Amino acid sequence: MLLVECDQAQDGNWLTHDLFADAALLKPLLKLTGIRKAFGGVQALSDVAFDLLPGEVHALVGENGAGKSTLVKMITGAHQPDAGTIEIAGQAVTDLDPLRARSLGIAAIYQQPALFPDLTVAENIALGFEPPRFWGRVRWRERRERAVRILEDVGARFDPDLEAGQLTMPQQQLVEIAKAVSVEARVLILDEPTASLSDSETEHLFSVIRRLKQQGVGMIYISHRLDELPQIADRVTAFRDGRLVGTSQMAQTNRSELIRLMVGRELAAVFPKTEVPIGEPLLEIRHLSCPEEGVQDVNLTVRAGEIVGLAGLVGAGRTELARVLFGLSPAMAGQILVKGRPVEIDSAQAATALGIAYVPEDRRRHGVILDLSVAANATLARLPALSRRGLLDFAAEAQLANEFVERLGVKTPSVHAPVGNLSGGNQQKVALARWLATQPVLLILDEPTQGIDVGSKAEIHRLMGELVAQGLGILMISSDLPEILGMSDRIAVMQAGTIVGELSRREATQERILDLALGHVAAQGGS
Repeated sequence: MLLVECDQAQDGNWLTHDLFADAALLKPLLKLTGIRKAFGGVQALSDVAFDLLPGEVHALVGENGAGKSTLVKMITGAHQPDAGTIEIAGQAVTDLDPLRARSLGIAAIYQQPALFPDLTVAENIALGFEPPRFWGRVRWRERRERAVRILEDVGARFDPDLEAGQLTMPQQQLVEIAKAVSVEARVLILDEPTASLSDSETEHLFSVIRRLKQQGVGMIYISHRLDELPQIADRVTAFRDGRLVGTSQMAQTNRSELIRLMVGRELAAVFPKTEVPIGEPLLEIRHLSCPEEGVQDVNLTVRAGEIVGLAGLVGAGRTELARVLFGLSPAMAGQILVKGRPVEIDSAQAATALGIAYVPEDRRRHGVILDLSVAANATLARLPALSRRGLLDFAAEAQLANEFVERLGVKTPSVHAPVGNLSGGNQQKVALARWLATQPVLLILDEPTQGIDVGSKAEIHRLMGELVAQGLGILMISSDLPEILGMSDRIAVMQAGTIVGELSRREATQERILDLALGHVAAQGGS
């Protein structure tokens, strides 16, 4: 196997040379020993050791709050360790800060790319490597030509003159990778890079990662999608409660073992589906269309006690249909019935009044307000009921929030803590609490477990089971086929803005769902 050993010259540039050797002979690009970090008496990391080799993808897994983010912040210089040492290319580094980390070849790419939306792609890339010129002119042609070369290196085929805000999420991630390549990063951290990507986009990202591996770049890969790790990772390390609980070769472990390491117990069922009696229709959609959202001629029924999974490829119109049902983009044709009664839903207020609740896909932008407390977020949809003469009853707010914190198992030090301090899974529970507080009859969940760990997924799924057992109906939009298959009583598949087929739980398979989503077959049934 061809491996790469990296050293750092005196001028700070990275030197690489090829050698045929065992991994044991390689000098780690990054090595952490005895790392400890506490926040306000809470031990975030305890005696952690971790290393990264050249040309390696080292996966990092663990539940939300396990310590992964704190470790990444140590490596990027955002946090200083209370104890322990950090070595980069064999040299101990103290007082590491973000600027120095970048100069030492460390770059991080997060789930939500941090580009300047009003600047062009070329300008965003240039921010990484161009020195400030207080009295000089910008060499626009040189900047664009370099951006073209770097984009080609990472397989990005779009105009560098485009504004970053016009790019899709996968394209923005490629620009972030291009920025890392532009500064010759040798340690690249990828945090949930595939959370918002389709299968084809994920495979393209993987091809870029393989190309970087061949160039000797070491990558720390953080993902809750355990099934994708064997495709890309060389080693995997599991964290639990701030401690490293195991590191192994990816080829020598499996998903079940990783789950056991992450949660400290055997996880018998990530999809704890329980059968409950199916009742009368809560929602009926007949020939529904909304040209503004690209939704056309949709027919669908959701009954009490039923979870209807809405599957389809990215861009099929699933989220758009949810927006129409919640009144964010009112329908222009067709009919909606709630509990058998024709209704008109022309606003979110109208939808809420009818007992329809909607937990959107992007919880950090639309599901919760990060700077507000757990109590404020959990009761936001019930403000009129908690107010007297225009004044909010804070005691009633706290009482209602505490009820949902206990009911949903939200892990928070207090209902007065900012939601932004909680893990992704707990933020999702708070977003769910907001709408459960309205006592809905129909709950629309858009990607309810995207970007959260396997333990939190099981908890969200358990809550869904409890809700339908109480008579609610749930319309669940998900790109995770195992989740669709594991939790749905019936599955509707969308393509090009319409439902092209339905499958019962018994007859549904991944292959049949994909055939429908790709337009290969037509099916109707399961209702």
